Amino acid sequence: MTYQEMLNMGEKILLEEQIAEARIDAWRLLEMICKIDRNFYYLHMDDDATEEQLSGYQIALKKRAEHVPLQYIIGETEFMGLRFKVNSSVLIPRQDTETLVEEVLKTVTPEMKVLDLCTGSGCIIISILHYAPDIIAYATDISKQALNVAKENAKINETKVNFERSDLFDHVAGSFDLIVSNPPYIKSLDIPNLMPEVGQFEPPEALDGKEDGLYFYRKIIAECGSHLNPGGSIFFEIGADQGGAVSKMLQEAGFSDVRVIRDLSQNDRVATGKWHVCT
Repeated sequence: MTYQEMLNMGEKILLEEQIAEARIDAWRLLEMICKIDRNFYYLHMDDDATEEQLSGYQIALKKRAEHVPLQYIIGETEFMGLRFKVNSSVLIPRQDTETLVEEVLKTVTPEMKVLDLCTGSGCIIISILHYAPDIIAYATDISKQALNVAKENAKINETKVNFERSDLFDHVAGSFDLIVSNPPYIKSLDIPNLMPEVGQFEPPEALDGKEDGLYFYRKIIAECGSHLNPGGSIFFEIGADQGGAVSKMLQEAGFSDVRVIRDLSQNDRVATGKWHVCT
């Protein structure tokens, strides 16, 4: 079978399983399995692939047809212009989350101590540190497996992050100038209704925000006072319908300059405030 026939076959299989970007995904899998780029493909599209390449491609297509996320099959993704390893232990970094990183980058200054709670793949803190290399970076996650991925990503991107396994603030010492978090914020009952790539394959503990999706915001806001320096800031990623609820929590907890920022799709995406209360 030629490379062109393989690509057409891949697109057909994925279209039949209602994969949204069937042609793109078929190409990405062909590129990975056959270790080719587009220049090679267009010069050799009528050449026969090897049996090993065809077999590998069919295995990868079967996974994608079952709605296993493309990024998990490939093993990596791009975020903020950087490369990140991903597997089923971590959420796949999304473009929406770049809004959170971009807002933090507007605030950080050299020597700031920055803490990333629920770090997952580490994409947030590593990206912040990459573009603001003079900060002092810390990150926590309750999952040992997620931290292993984050540590590898820190090495890949040549950044130094102080990682600690912790359930939110349980094993966090000291105070910080800025806390950032993309906590689980999907309502428990909504998870089965998510697209299969998310609801069936991404780690449920990184999605489930309990009954109303706001559990972790409440917990972090209630506990963060003893870990934020006066005048320090907190930044959350939020769901599109959570801006009002999270900003109200921040205000009631003593935060000032509370704002909600929209992403490129004009959905509420980030909630932030400044801490002026000493506890």
